[in-house]
Amino acid sequence: MKARTMTLDPDQLRREHEQGDDYQTYLSSDSGRAAQWQAIHERVALDERQTALLEGFTRTMNVLCLSGIWCGDCVAQGPMFDRIAQASERINLRWLDRDEHRELADAVRINAGLRVPTLIFCSEDYELVSYLGDRTLSRYRSMAAQQVGASCQLPGAEVPEDELSATLQEWINEFERVQLLLRLSPRLRQKHGD
Repeated sequence: MKARTMTLDPDQLRREHEQGDDYQTYLSSDSGRAAQWQAIHERVALDERQTALLEGFTRTMNVLCLSGIWCGDCVAQGPMFDRIAQASERINLRWLDRDEHRELADAVRINAGLRVPTLIFCSEDYELVSYLGDRTLSRYRSMAAQQVGASCQLPGAEVPEDELSATLQEWINEFERVQLLLRLSPRLRQKHGD
C-alpha cells in the first residue's frame, strides 16, 4: 500500500504554520536540551550589514522550520534562524517537530530522507516558494573534510566559529533569495501595485 503524501497547497501550509510554535515555546518542549540551543544562540550575532539587509525586507514570508530539538544540526542552525527572524518584521517563523508532523516531513523529503532542519518558505498568502534543508554548503564542506578526510569529529563537538559564521551567512543568503523572489513575483507586484 502506497503512503499518502500531503500536497503543499496554501490552505495546508497555513494550517501547519498556525500549529507551529514560536522559538521559546519550541525550546520549552525539552528543557533538558534547550541549554545546547541557548549556547549557540549566544554565539550567533548578526553584523550591521546583515541586520540592515533583513530589516529592509518588504514582503512577508511565512516560514516553517521542521526540526528536532534532539538533532545536532538543528542545535547548530536553529538559533541562526531565530536571529534572522528577529531581525525582520517580515519573517514569520514557526517551529514544528518533524516527528509530530510526519506527513509534512514526508512531503519535503530531500534525497528520499527526512531531513532536519528543513525550512519551508511561503509567501504572505502561504503559496509555497521554496524549501531547503538540512545543511548549507559550508556545513557539508566541513563534514566532508572531517568524515572523508583523515579524521572524523566526535558527535557533539564544538562548531568552529568560522563555520558558524559561514553557515549563518548562507542561511541569510537563502532568506534574501526568497525575499527577492517574492519582491519580483509578478503576482505579488500586481497585488501590491509595485
